[in-house]
Amino acid sequence: MPTRKNEAVTSHPFGIAWIMSEVASPHGECHCGGTHGQSRMTRIGLLNSVRRKKAEGIDGAQLEVVCHVVTYTLRYSILPSERERYNICIHYVIASFLGRSNDKSRGISLENLNYIADQFKPGGNVIKVKEFGNGNINDTYIVTLDQAEENKFVLQRINTHVFKQPRLIMQNMRTFTEHVHQRVRSEGRAWAAPHVIPTKDGQDFLIDEDNNFWRAISFIDNAQSHDTIKDLSHAREVGHALGMFQNLISDMPIESLADTLEGFHITPRYLQNYYWALLKNSSHDTPEVKHGMKFIEDRREFAHVLENANLPLRPIHGDPKVNNVMIHTETGKAVSIVDLDTVKPGLVHYDIGDCLRSGCNPLGEDAEDWEAVHFDPEIGSAILEGYLTEARAFLTAADYNHMFDAIRLIAFELGLRFFTDHIAGDVYFKVKYPGHNLHRALVQFKLTESIEAHEVDIRHIVKSAVA
Repeated sequence: MPTRKNEAVTSHPFGIAWIMSEVASPHGECHCGGTHGQSRMTRIGLLNSVRRKKAEGIDGAQLEVVCHVVTYTLRYSILPSERERYNICIHYVIASFLGRSNDKSRGISLENLNYIADQFKPGGNVIKVKEFGNGNINDTYIVTLDQAEENKFVLQRINTHVFKQPRLIMQNMRTFTEHVHQRVRSEGRAWAAPHVIPTKDGQDFLIDEDNNFWRAISFIDNAQSHDTIKDLSHAREVGHALGMFQNLISDMPIESLADTLEGFHITPRYLQNYYWALLKNSSHDTPEVKHGMKFIEDRREFAHVLENANLPLRPIHGDPKVNNVMIHTETGKAVSIVDLDTVKPGLVHYDIGDCLRSGCNPLGEDAEDWEAVHFDPEIGSAILEGYLTEARAFLTAADYNHMFDAIRLIAFELGLRFFTDHIAGDVYFKVKYPGHNLHRALVQFKLTESIEAHEVDIRHIVKSAVA
């Protein structure tokens, strides 16, 4: 590791020099080689230091990156043959601390962000633009204005590598948000649906000089989201939010919505993509990758379970994970569901499965110890209880019969997608460190395994909730 870079690190206020001195010499050689015990002790020391610094209030988000990087990298002894891979990981650590990561949102100057935000402003002057959320696809910012009311809105750069027809996304968003607003007003429901904020010239989006696709939507005030379920009351609200949203759009003709992401949640297609990735990329020699490959192969036939069930297409949310549900900061009630790019025709089971997949994993999608991940049936029961307060109005007997299949399949599917992206070189999901997608995949595979172990419990929960 070059001396100049070490000097830059030494002077950095977050104290990363301590971390580097523990794991690398001035020449970039690793001091952690040797026994598994030595590697484990170094890993524990690093993680404890990170946690101490987090407790001191030092940039917890960036320290979390270090925690994940070191956990992944030092899971095994660092042998001489692995030093190159290890030093790459250390580069990611430094980049994260110094704000030089390879995230695609870098390179947009604050001046440009302010200019873009100003093209959408509903009123007032832009005083701040700040990165917001932890989405895996789009780049999201909160824009603050110098006015008393409605002084914030959400600015997003759409990932056009994923959403290849962003104009259709905006067309859908206009269609279903107007429908939802009409139903909420006519039925007197307590529900906040985001709305599209047009540009100064009346367009729903802006394409900048670099061909980036930008849009703005209203900010839901006095509400927050959580990455994991806080308690059973929160679980019921998450379920209620999904049921409410599906109910509000259930009377829309599916022909009114474009398919903005063709093949989304079609697990057999993801399986085909996985096999193509294997053919194009030949390095599959780590224990974790071999484990993932076997896990997928053992469940290959199950991938078709929902597509072969002859279930009807309906309007769906497409991505109703826990952190897309907005909870009122005072009442604790669900007030909205956001991240609306994937609203399209599909199976309601995709939504049910994704909601329970994300909600019933108490350790979260980036769990540090993937082997400790498990499905919590008590949380599952609470989510379904809340969901069915609204969903009973449109669900059929066939829908109930395939709920367990949906919960199991969507966890497996997401793991398959993360795993495929790892094999392909991290081309779809944003990552924070080398191996991030592999770690995410192992979390979902372990969750799938736990769901399978709880099949009797889950089927009983569904039957009890219906009754």
